Amino acid sequence: MKIEIWSDYVCPFCYIGKRRLEEALKATDLEGKAEVVFKAYQLDPNTPVGAGGAVPEDLSKKYGISLDEAKRMLDNVAAQAKTVGLNFDVDRMKGANTFNAHRLAKLAEAEGKGDAVSERLLQGHFVEGEAVDNEDTLLAIAEGAGISKERAEQLLQSDEFANDVKIDIEEAGQIGVRGVPFFVINRKYAISGAQPVEAFTEALQKVAAEEGIQPQLKVLGTEGQGVCTDDNCDI
Repeated sequence: MKIEIWSDYVCPFCYIGKRRLEEALKATDLEGKAEVVFKAYQLDPNTPVGAGGAVPEDLSKKYGISLDEAKRMLDNVAAQAKTVGLNFDVDRMKGANTFNAHRLAKLAEAEGKGDAVSERLLQGHFVEGEAVDNEDTLLAIAEGAGISKERAEQLLQSDEFANDVKIDIEEAGQIGVRGVPFFVINRKYAISGAQPVEAFTEALQKVAAEEGIQPQLKVLGTEGQGVCTDDNCDI
């Protein structure tokens, strides 16, 4: 089973949706049967690199609302994040151009470290208050995932994987993606937005049944017994 996820590293619902998909994979015992691939998408490709503005202030200017209203919007999203164990730090979030972050994720995927880097980029933006377009931040994230600093520097000083990122974004337009996260399972079923865990569970079970995919075998207790069990981002 292949699950492709179009997402952006500054999209809060992308992080929430990622967690809900992970919960659904655990609930269906299909974790080891699914290949999860992250696809690039940019909510605002015109964000200047290194701008680093506070997200509440950026949101206030973008929608012409007060700073308090912007913070309330973000607090509502943070409350949703808590339901899946994520602690967003609204006041520390920094605006960022995510193009280089997506390029780094492509390199990580090529080296078998894609999920670790994508998780760390999301954590950096939403939890740690890091600017995920800052070169030092990206280098530290790469090293933390086991990618050499030299290799990451080589990437950032070139346009390597830039075309791969652009292809993902173009493909999103071709298949009608209007917001992220956007999940495509086996190129047959699509889920738009950070839907409830139950929606992911239902879709995964449907695809597994159609493809004849069996859940992972669970080992219980010490005796070795086993049993086989059967919202778009708008900010």
